[in-house]
Amino acid sequence: MNKKVQLQDLGLKDYKETWEYQEGLFKEIVDLKIRNRRENLTLETPNYFLFVEHPHVYTLGKSGDLENLLLSEKQLEAKGATFYKINRGGDITYHGPGQIVGYPILDLENFFTDIHKYLRFLEEAIILTLAEYGLSCSRSEGETGVWLGIGTPFARKICALGVRASRWVTMHGFALNVNADLGYFDNIIPCGIKGKAVTSLNVELGVVSVDIEEVKQKIQKHFLGLFEAEFI
Repeated sequence: MNKKVQLQDLGLKDYKETWEYQEGLFKEIVDLKIRNRRENLTLETPNYFLFVEHPHVYTLGKSGDLENLLLSEKQLEAKGATFYKINRGGDITYHGPGQIVGYPILDLENFFTDIHKYLRFLEEAIILTLAEYGLSCSRSEGETGVWLGIGTPFARKICALGVRASRWVTMHGFALNVNADLGYFDNIIPCGIKGKAVTSLNVELGVVSVDIEEVKQKIQKHFLGLFEAEFI
């Protein structure tokens, strides 16, 4: 089992370009697994973890409802935003500057074969990261992601999750609002969930801006601890 993960920070990168890059890495791992089984080989499969920020974009998961996008094509253009229907789970979400997006492309057979455990570990990495900033975050029953104020009238989501997995290989991942422009969430029903707000780390801390690189370091630390992995 290969628990080494190749860490790549792509900086600010177009959503479609990043999606195609993810698909290439995903296919590389899947093809190698197929070859191993077909030819009775034991070649080591790689793992990747991509950090990225996207220009303003809305993405709709395969089970999502297009009605949760509240903008027309012209309105999207006016806001400088793009829209894609994609092959992850979940409904609609927003990505943009000031948000840390993480795409682990892992062969889970290198770690554990349990997709629910995988999702809970991603959530836990974010929960532990935000705890370092004094925030008490939790899960919301039946809804993926990380929340504040669950069980109160002020429930708000700070991190969205949506993944795809095939042959135990993962892609897509999480989006943590750090210094996000929350106004862009007004144009959707986030994750198809009505009546719950969205928040950002800087808003919760009452500051103009949080050091994104520092947050990434904390996410890396907790991800490695949970997955018993190492970055290369």
